[in-house]
Amino acid sequence: MDAASHEAWPVARLAALCGVSEAYFARSFKRAYGMPPHRYLLTRRIEQANTLLRDTELSITEIAFATGWESLGTFGRIFRDVTGRSPGAMRVAARAAGDRLDRVPACVLKAAQRPDLTSAVLEKRRRMSAGTLRPSTKEVS
Repeated sequence: MDAASHEAWPVARLAALCGVSEAYFARSFKRAYGMPPHRYLLTRRIEQANTLLRDTELSITEIAFATGWESLGTFGRIFRDVTGRSPGAMRVAARAAGDRLDRVPACVLKAAQRPDLTSAVLEKRRRMSAGTLRPSTKEVS
């Protein structure tokens, strides 16, 4: 999933690759990674989109499709829900901080910018609209 996050990764495909049932795979994956496979895939797609926004001149539409989204609207909405910024605003912020980040290894930068998806995106959106979303406990620099 990490190497090809732009591809579709339904649980059935992942389970078949591992030679186990879908239910067993989903339970084992969540136990190992702390989140369901779909949420894990979202984090990888958002990470990749952040990198492309920061380091390339690709349009936001091209980035959306390159990172596996089938709809620009869905990409923009979920990106904003997860990161708190639109893709365009994230690009502006990342480029403004670009000089300071040039010396940071890519693996460290990716880990620091990894989205905190401890709850589902729809649950996060529901809590935000109700004003009951607790602040993230993830350290932000």
